Amino acid sequence: MNDLFPEIPRLFTALSEWLACVVYMSMLKRHYTGGKLISIMLGALVIQASFLMVTGDLPIYFWIPSMALAVMMMWLFIYTTTEVSMYEAGYFVVKAFVAAELVASFHWQLHFYLLRNESAYSMLSVSLLITTYLLLFFLIWFLERQHIPKDGVLGIKPREFWSSATIGVAVFFISNLSFVSVRTPFSGQYTTEILNIRTLVDLGGFAILFAYHVQLNELRVKHELEAMQNIFKYQYTQYQQSKESIDLINFKYHDLKHQLIALKAETDPDKREAFIDEMQDEIKMFEAQHKTGHHVLDTLLTMKHMNCLKNNITLTAVADGQLLNEMDVKDIVTIFGNALDNAIEYECKVKDSDKRLIHVLLKKQHQFTMIQVENYFEGALRYQDGLPSTTKKNKQAHGYGIKSIRHAVEKYGGTVQISEKNHWFKLMILLPHTV
Repeated sequence: MNDLFPEIPRLFTALSEWLACVVYMSMLKRHYTGGKLISIMLGALVIQASFLMVTGDLPIYFWIPSMALAVMMMWLFIYTTTEVSMYEAGYFVVKAFVAAELVASFHWQLHFYLLRNESAYSMLSVSLLITTYLLLFFLIWFLERQHIPKDGVLGIKPREFWSSATIGVAVFFISNLSFVSVRTPFSGQYTTEILNIRTLVDLGGFAILFAYHVQLNELRVKHELEAMQNIFKYQYTQYQQSKESIDLINFKYHDLKHQLIALKAETDPDKREAFIDEMQDEIKMFEAQHKTGHHVLDTLLTMKHMNCLKNNITLTAVADGQLLNEMDVKDIVTIFGNALDNAIEYECKVKDSDKRLIHVLLKKQHQFTMIQVENYFEGALRYQDGLPSTTKKNKQAHGYGIKSIRHAVEKYGGTVQISEKNHWFKLMILLPHTV
């Protein structure tokens, strides 16, 4: 450490970290209220302060592990008091930690400039501490509050958490580099240099995380608007299909009455058999309706089933659509739409219509939601990047169906498995059951 630079009192650092957690916690949906919440908050402050005070005199090589444990305690504080996921808690802890570093550094720079000869715990110094911390954390709360949804849930995914964590680690490393060694191009040798580097780097890090947060929020809002538009579109499609189905039923009702009269009057066995086959084919059209418990999946399966009937393909589906209630509409359409389109397109090439078979399965399996689409298959698969390569001649313009399925599944932390066995092509998707 630089001997010319008086370190920030560990108690002040602990207070800054605790206040940063409180600021972000206040914007999220909380598990506790009233006295219980206050007790937990005060307990967290005591633990954080005690830990930093005890580890203050440890050798330099214990510094990084000690800070890592302090961050873990911040994460535990936010995770246990709010209704957010582990990754969301980690995301907000990164933001809180960088904000805490910024506030503590800025305050200590003011203290060094204005009250260099004063004790850190004198009344004047404490007044400066309270004023600076309150003003800066209020400003942070005011800025951040405008970009956090009312329910306090951003839906942070692992990739977004690790991006913010990388920024946080980089900011902490560069801003504190001078405390480890002054013999680097990014270190300062004098007190004012160290203070400026630390505060400016922390400010830059906070600005980057804030901009990243704003971008994530804008993407979330855009995503929600698109989802709503898709829902309205599919609701209208379902209404149109229901209306057309009712009109078709009314028409076929009168048509079947005439066919039954003709059937009774027909004495030729061959013609009677032809009449019966025709009526059975028409009745199959009404069997295409699916009721899975999810209106988007119902509409999608019905549309694909009608297409199968036109191409003499037998489509069966056993699906609990309610398992998809938390999944985005676009992702449902991407997964099932592409999977069924690929299967139907292949089955149309199968010469024997009796072998044109597709089966869809959607069920809960242990702690996962399993989606399985199977279709009759002839030949052998060729793989590229872990996925089957397209069989179309124009390979550059095609082959994106499976890739889009994998992309949609990975958003939820799921996996895609593809196999071929005993003339059956199987696409199996496993999603965490929280989806």
